[in-house]
Amino acid sequence: MQKKLFLASAIMMAGLHAEAQTIAPDYKEAANGNPISANIFCADPTALEYNGRMYVYGSNDHQQFIKNGKKGENNYGEIKSIVVFSTDDMANWTFHGTIDTKKLCSSWVTSPWYQGYGVSWAPSVTWRTAANGVEEFFLYFCNSSHGIGVLKATSPIGPWKSPNNKLMIHRDTPGATPCSAVFDPGVTIDENGVGWITFGGLDPVDGGNGLDPKNARIVKLKPSMTAIDGTPVRIPAPYHFEANELNVMNGKYVYTYCSNWANRSDAEWNAYKQAHGISVSKPNTCTMCYMVSDNPTDPDSWVYKGVYGPHPGMGTNNNHSHLQKFGNDYYYIYHGAPLMEKWRSAGVIESNCGIFRSICVNKATVNEATQTVKQVTPNLEGAPQIKNLNPYELQQAETMASCGGVDYEDFTNIKKNTRVSTLGNDASENMQVNMRAGSWTSVRKVDFGTGAKSFTLRAKGTGTLEIRFSRPARPAATIEFSSTDMEDHTITIDETKFKGVKNNVYFVVTAAENVYVDAWQFSEEDISGINEVRQSAPVVNGTYDLGGRRLQETNATHGIVIENGKKVSR
Repeated sequence: MQKKLFLASAIMMAGLHAEAQTIAPDYKEAANGNPISANIFCADPTALEYNGRMYVYGSNDHQQFIKNGKKGENNYGEIKSIVVFSTDDMANWTFHGTIDTKKLCSSWVTSPWYQGYGVSWAPSVTWRTAANGVEEFFLYFCNSSHGIGVLKATSPIGPWKSPNNKLMIHRDTPGATPCSAVFDPGVTIDENGVGWITFGGLDPVDGGNGLDPKNARIVKLKPSMTAIDGTPVRIPAPYHFEANELNVMNGKYVYTYCSNWANRSDAEWNAYKQAHGISVSKPNTCTMCYMVSDNPTDPDSWVYKGVYGPHPGMGTNNNHSHLQKFGNDYYYIYHGAPLMEKWRSAGVIESNCGIFRSICVNKATVNEATQTVKQVTPNLEGAPQIKNLNPYELQQAETMASCGGVDYEDFTNIKKNTRVSTLGNDASENMQVNMRAGSWTSVRKVDFGTGAKSFTLRAKGTGTLEIRFSRPARPAATIEFSSTDMEDHTITIDETKFKGVKNNVYFVVTAAENVYVDAWQFSEEDISGINEVRQSAPVVNGTYDLGGRRLQETNATHGIVIENGKKVSR
């Protein structure tokens, strides 16, 4: 009897092992919250809170990665869009697509050349309710080191428009120079409704040195938020280099930035401390520092408070972060390169591939009354999940804790037998997930309560999807579907298997022909039956960019293609 049980167990485990070999790898790992995306490279984060969600925006490193053919250095020259994610629980993130800044700013003046558009890096975002009751969102970004541009919208995901015909701040803006780099904007709206923006960085200017580079600036914004009000003034930020951001806490302005690589001596720092009446230690190189002021246009009012974020490690050689309040807590949002390192070690990309970064989040400890930020320790575990996911609400397929082997595409206005998309210049609510055999997505801490009785999948194509509670496991439910259009497919499930809180729920596609998934939802109600499975006409497989254009070997890629890593032939 024992031999039979052992043999049965061995056969079952062997079957699970063989099955697991067909599933796309988990490069993020189930227990980790970082990075927020398991398949999109993005960096230089900024964020806002709106209607119970945190929206995070970042430089689109993945655009450069695809343009490079998934190899080579990241020189940032092809980053011409901004990625958008959001979450309401700090564990499951929704990808909203990209903001095509190149298209939005295509009409900007090109003479002088540095007032026109070239790239979009390091965004900073804020929002307000205007006097007429309209909610307004403002997204600022840097055009390389040449200046700051601004976009405007009435929702956090657009549609975005360019209110100006050129950069809002540039090298001809009085007071913007001398400054080595007119870049890395940091914006906030204070408690009086006044907008402020910081910028600047890189090498010392105007007689500056490593300790006092004299290259950080701040200026008030006009009520429109699309033009500056006055002349930028200097922030005397010690060892300042880049990554400017702004917050307001208890009526005071909190300025954060990344420190430089200049040599540091105890003698010069002791002299600085004595001159400014502070006792904090000097910052190490490439760390996130902060200063506080109650009168931001007075350089003498700024007080250096110390380091709140160390060098992130995780494979990256630079640092950029944002401190965001969400609910009653603060979060340290930053970039590292843990996904790139995993792909390197797994042979997904070449070992000499450049540094393509990923956005990560850890919880921060902040005392608003004293404007004190305790130093954060970055890790892959990430921020704790603050609430369970509700499976009885409609969930977008691009809401994930992790994934493997999936692509994204916008389906707005895609008509039968056409590939027309409106993603273009705006982030999109109308994303769908392309899933192949072996691809999967997962969500974390799903609360089924007393039990789910049915499951609905909004999808098209012909495929089989298994719902599992761990990646290599027997399915708790299986749905087979076939439709040429995006339709709802519903099955009855065993409620005894879908009750209580499940740490992870996986949606694994085991067979697929042109499968696209839009959304899913569980129900506590019985259903009358299973939707009829219809056979669809065969469709030729292909690869498409986010503009909906099918790509051939000879196509020049416009926009970006978001896809999971694949092994690059050498």
